[in-house]
Amino acid sequence: MAEAEEIKTREGAKQSLREVTALLQKQRLIEELVHKQQMPRHELVESLVHKQNLAKLRNKLDELHPADVAHILEALPLGERLSVWDLVKAERDGEILLEVSDAVRETLIEHMDSEELLAAAETLDTDEIADLAPDLPRDVIQELLLSLDVHKRARLQSALSYPEDTVGALMDFDMVTIRSDVTLEVALRYLRRLGELPDQTDKLFVVDREEGALVGVLPLKRLLIHDPEVHVAAVMADDPVTLHPGDQAAQAAQAFERYDLVSAPVVDEGDRLIGRVTVDAVLDFIREESDTDLLNLAGLREEEDLFSTVWKSAKNRWMWLAVNLCTAFIASRVIDLFEGTIAKLVALAALMPIIAGIGGNSGNQTTTLIIRALALGQINVGNARQLVTKEVGISLLNGVVWGSAVGLFAYALYQQVSLGLVMASAMLLNLLVAAIMGILIPLGMHKLGRDPALGSSVLLTATTDSMGFFIFLGLAKIFLT
Repeated sequence: MAEAEEIKTREGAKQSLREVTALLQKQRLIEELVHKQQMPRHELVESLVHKQNLAKLRNKLDELHPADVAHILEALPLGERLSVWDLVKAERDGEILLEVSDAVRETLIEHMDSEELLAAAETLDTDEIADLAPDLPRDVIQELLLSLDVHKRARLQSALSYPEDTVGALMDFDMVTIRSDVTLEVALRYLRRLGELPDQTDKLFVVDREEGALVGVLPLKRLLIHDPEVHVAAVMADDPVTLHPGDQAAQAAQAFERYDLVSAPVVDEGDRLIGRVTVDAVLDFIREESDTDLLNLAGLREEEDLFSTVWKSAKNRWMWLAVNLCTAFIASRVIDLFEGTIAKLVALAALMPIIAGIGGNSGNQTTTLIIRALALGQINVGNARQLVTKEVGISLLNGVVWGSAVGLFAYALYQQVSLGLVMASAMLLNLLVAAIMGILIPLGMHKLGRDPALGSSVLLTATTDSMGFFIFLGLAKIFLT
């Protein structure tokens, strides 16, 4: 059911994009035709047609959820994106800016003046402003702080003080607290007076009267099914999963997955309740981390706007292309060392890419598993040796099986037993190298405090290529010439 709903939502977003794109194309076509026509009061007719088309687009955008509008903006070239952005109602600017990717948000903010940015930010909650703040100009942040009341200003400054990848950066302050010494009936009356609950509210936070320390949580289902005359203390959970603002956001995500949480309290060192983290914030964090890891595996330094300028996109890709170029030169020098061997047996030139290619694929499998295990916190000093032993064992087994296969393939092509044996041995050795490097590269980057996904694939492929060529051609020089 959930999967079907997800597919339906995704298809709805695609359909909305198609409709907006069609309206933009229709607008251009009609306005071009009207512009070419010779008629009385031509400018007035052209203006009316333009306003009519804009009204249709504006009405369509007004119907859409902010996330769908964000999807449309990300999929449009810069000129059309800004035209559509101008049609969005001003009171929706803030929530749409939160939904778009960082790269697209940058282009939209550049198109807005300080007053528009300030108005957009003022429509958001404190935690949402904190999410948007890193992309806002400094003068807008200063004006925004001055416009907030003392309580909200303190909350915003607190939220801005935490690094991006911590629980404090995910935390919001919109929550419902009650005391343990009141009855469930009193709690229900309090909720009715509130009128509405904050989003993602599945529990109330129980705090003491003096210090505001968290003493437990009251799930809403317990509030509804127990006798209204019972006190909160009797039915609350007094051992909830709690988070601290300095905790890593990745650890919070694991806790939400492990314990099936919808929300979790955030407490300070004195166990005082200071905020909460909700599942929607965790899902956003997971999605952003997944996108970042995907880009890092390809060697991209940062998220790239699909329609950014050629210059900006090229600069984003230069670093790892430069690394690739250096490693390609190294691989070429390895081949050059064995130029005489290749000249004597031309078949080596045709066979050596097989060794390098299979080694790279095998190493990438290992690297992917290691990066995933690091993200989940599954690797430690106690199990690292067993992990290395397991991956080496897999490589030995694969080396024997697929080394034999490529050895037979080489023999079938060239009718040389010695060439087949060299091929099989080189495959086995390069798979061992791939396994070891597939573990060491991400572990080494993690040890240095770097993202293990950042360029691991590039470094691994460079290593397996160079070593594959060296092993294969080295064995060929020893045993075939």
